[in-house]
Parts: sequence; C-alpha cells; structure tokens
Amino acid sequence: MSTPPPGTDEAAAVAQRYARRDAAADAARYSLFDPAALQAQQERLRVMLALWSAHGWRGLQGLDLLEVGCGSGGNLLDLLRLGAEPARVAGIDLLPERITAACAVLPSAVRLIEGDANQADIAAGSQDAVLVFTVFSSLLDDTAQARLAETLWRWVRPGGGVLWHDFCVDNPRNADVRGVPLARVRHLFPQARLHARRVTLAPPIARTAARLHAGLPALVNALPLLRTHRLCWLRKPMQ
Repeated sequence: MSTPPPGTDEAAAVAQRYARRDAAADAARYSLFDPAALQAQQERLRVMLALWSAHGWRGLQGLDLLEVGCGSGGNLLDLLRLGAEPARVAGIDLLPERITAACAVLPSAVRLIEGDANQADIAAGSQDAVLVFTVFSSLLDDTAQARLAETLWRWVRPGGGVLWHDFCVDNPRNADVRGVPLARVRHLFPQARLHARRVTLAPPIARTAARLHAGLPALVNALPLLRTHRLCWLRKPMQ
C-alpha cells in the first residue's frame, strides 16, 4: 500500500472544517450590504494597499499574484479591480464547490486550481505575492502549518512576499480554528521582513455596533484591542 503524502490527513481535516463552516454560514452576515462586513472589507483593502505602497508598489500590473484558499474568488476580484492582469492571477482551494463558485465570477484567464496547495504545480520563485487569508488558523497541526509556510515561501520570488490575514486570537465558539500570534508568524517565516497591522473589529462587537448605527463599527474599530486579526506583509529579501 502506498504511503499518502505528508499532511494529507490534515488537508482532509481542513476541507471538512471549511465545509462545516460553509454549511453553517449566514450568507447575509457576510454580504457587503451588512455595515460590519463592509467596514471589515474596506479596512483590509486600505491596509493591504498601504503595506504594498510602503513596499514601493504603485500598481499590480505586471505582477504574478496567487491566493491559497481563494474560496469563491472575492479577494481575486479585488486584485483585478486594483489593476492585476487576469492571466497573471491564480487561486487554489481545497473544495470543488468553491472553485465552481469562483469560476462563475472570474474571467476565464484566471487560473483556478482545486486541491491541496502543497501538491499544486506552482514553480519556485514564480510569484510576486502569495495571499493567504484565514487559512493557517484552520490548520490545527503545527507540522502542517510549517509545511504550508515552506511551500508558500518557495513560490515567492526575491523582492516579493506573502500577504497574510488571519485571526490573532482564539474563537471560543469555534473549535475548528485557533488564533495565530505574531510570534508564530515569525517562526513560520523566519527569513521574512515582517510588517504587521492589527485589523478587523471583533465580529460580535461589529455586528452589535452596526445594529445601532451603520457608521458605528468604524468608530469602535479605532480601539486596536478590539481587533481580532492581523494583516501582514512578509517580504522576501532580494538575493
């Protein structure tokens, strides 16, 4: 009997966690018509652009960009709106239904890959940026986290980087995820020059504030201690 590749069991477990999350998700809660969801999405975009602008990028034309855990393609659409070229954009996701949903909204030139990122046919040093949003918090095995981090880092060309967005605190209501503290991010990417920002008002607080007034989440978000995620640019030094 052949031995499955390392991390196969964890990849299957992650797929199950995502499937449970999708089944339980309230679509209206994540709609941009919801003031809390809109505030979080706009904040991510502002901080992402600030990090890339500080890196010296003034646009995404001519850059190769890939997202691991691309879901239904929302972040990839944002990259296209920011000027990325469809033929130089790619996404990977474990769940076939998510890839199908992404295909329905993205241009056909965008490359979409179904399966485990560790098994994907991506050339080393081929990407200017690899996006990984709320993926590592769903990897509950430390070895699986380390293996994926090595894969992402291998894909990035010198001068590029990994754009990370994830929980930095635990969610006591969801045993399928765990927060990833900044020290762990540094451990996973020891060669990176890390630039990090605390983002995303705690969702229960954001939803409560939005019910009171649509503009209140943005005001409450001014308190950094109430933010539950980090957006990090992990830059690969030039060789």
